[in-house]
Order: sequence, then structure tokens, then C-alpha cells
Amino acid sequence: MASGFSGDETAPFFGFLGAAAALVFSCMGAAYGTAKSGVGVASMGVMRPELVMKSIVPVVMAGVLGIYGLIIAVIISTGINPKAKSYYLFDGYAHLSSGLACGLAGLSAGMAIGIVGDAGVRCCLELKRLNLFFLLLCLVFVCCRANAQQPKLFVGMILILIFAEALALYGLIVGIILSSRAGQSRAE
Repeated sequence: MASGFSGDETAPFFGFLGAAAALVFSCMGAAYGTAKSGVGVASMGVMRPELVMKSIVPVVMAGVLGIYGLIIAVIISTGINPKAKSYYLFDGYAHLSSGLACGLAGLSAGMAIGIVGDAGVRCCLELKRLNLFFLLLCLVFVCCRANAQQPKLFVGMILILIFAEALALYGLIVGIILSSRAGQSRAE
């Protein structure tokens, strides 16, 4: 055992893995959401360029997801200092679960924001071109891309995006709670 080290030697591995998981998975969700809804904004901008700035909302909301992962990663990494305070496997597992909760919630929210943002800002399908397969596919993915064809659906799209963003907020809150559990395994 190294001098000045207290606790389990492998425990920091799990803590740092949790910090990495929070940042990586949240940024993957942010990247997917930004890319998917950005493609929708770009293709909608060809049809209705005056709606581009209004339709950038999903891109911004997807970008926020990476910040949630960064917050948890910083909280976790500042809590790992085995030379100053004992760091046990319980602490490492608490930090790992914290990072996974925030990261995977951010990834799922990013996927939801990307799909809803893409479907919500443009409508590139015409009903006369649809066959049965594409009709079913459209019904699954909000049928038609709303904002370019029907601006009245913009408020509904924003509400759906807010609920998708709330998924990542739930992960952030649970991540903070789980991260705060680290250090409570043994009374010192």
C-alpha cells in the first residue's frame, strides 16, 4: 500500500469511472440531439428560412445535456482524494452509480430531444408520396415535421422537449444524491 493512502486501493477506479461515464454519456446524448435536430433545422431552413432561429430551440436544449454530465463529473472528481480522506469501495460504487445515472439519463434525453426536435421543426413528406410503410413510420415519428408546415404545433413541440429535458434533470438530481452518499460507509 502506498504511504499516506487510506481506504481500498481499487475504489478510486470506480469513482473515476463514474466521473467519466457521466461526462461521456451526457455528451453522447448532447451530440446526438444536436446533430439530429440540427439536420432538421438545416433542411427546414431550405423551405422556410424565416423559421430557422425559432427552430434552434431543440439544438440549445440538447447542448445543455453535456453541462449536466460536466457538473456530476466535477462533483465526483473533487470527492476522490484518498490521501486526504479514506476512500472505500462503497464510495467508489456510489460515485460510479452517480455517474451512470446522470450519464445514461442524459443519453436517453438527448435521443428523445433529437428525434422530437427533428420531427418538430420540418415537414419533408408529402401525403401523395406515402405508401403504407412510410405512413406507419410517420405515425410513429410524429407523422409530419410540424413547425415548417404548421406553426401552431410549435408550443406542443416545446412542451415535449421540456419533458424530454426533464429526464436528464432527474438523472442529475439522482446523481447528486448518490454522489453525496459517498463517504457515509464508515463512521470516522
